Amino acid sequence: MNVLVLADTHVPDHARALPDALEEHLQWAELILHGGDITSAATLAELELHAPVRAVCGNIDQWDLRERLPETLAFDLDGVPVAMIHDSGPREGRERRLRQRFPGARLIVFAHSHQPVSEVVDGVHFLNPGSPTWKRRASAPTVARMVVTAGRIEVTLVDLA
Repeated sequence: MNVLVLADTHVPDHARALPDALEEHLQWAELILHGGDITSAATLAELELHAPVRAVCGNIDQWDLRERLPETLAFDLDGVPVAMIHDSGPREGRERRLRQRFPGARLIVFAHSHQPVSEVVDGVHFLNPGSPTWKRRASAPTVARMVVTAGRIEVTLVDLA
């Protein structure tokens, strides 16, 4: 399954629209995971036009999203136990905290910092796709493309610049 992972889209509070460079990735996706700070229901609806979306609520999402989206998600994705949360807290101790919160997860998607991370620690893949619209201190706006097949995942961070 082709999975597009994104977060911190911040439309319309930071960007007017999703970037054009995202379109090819949206077309590729069979599922979209969003790590929060979608900001508006209109942006979520736009993403849902391309593929089913599983999303968590971010700290600045509007009230209608806060009512609709959970703080955390846990689900199985073709044999991969997945957990999602927007804010994982400080960098120091992040892996330990997330593993304690989601002990069965093999993939943990988080966001909030806008800093892309894709690393495996003791068999758990920690993934922050960064932001496609607001790179902050990152070198470029980013998303992640993930291929999930029978319990295996391959993740590629993609530079949208």
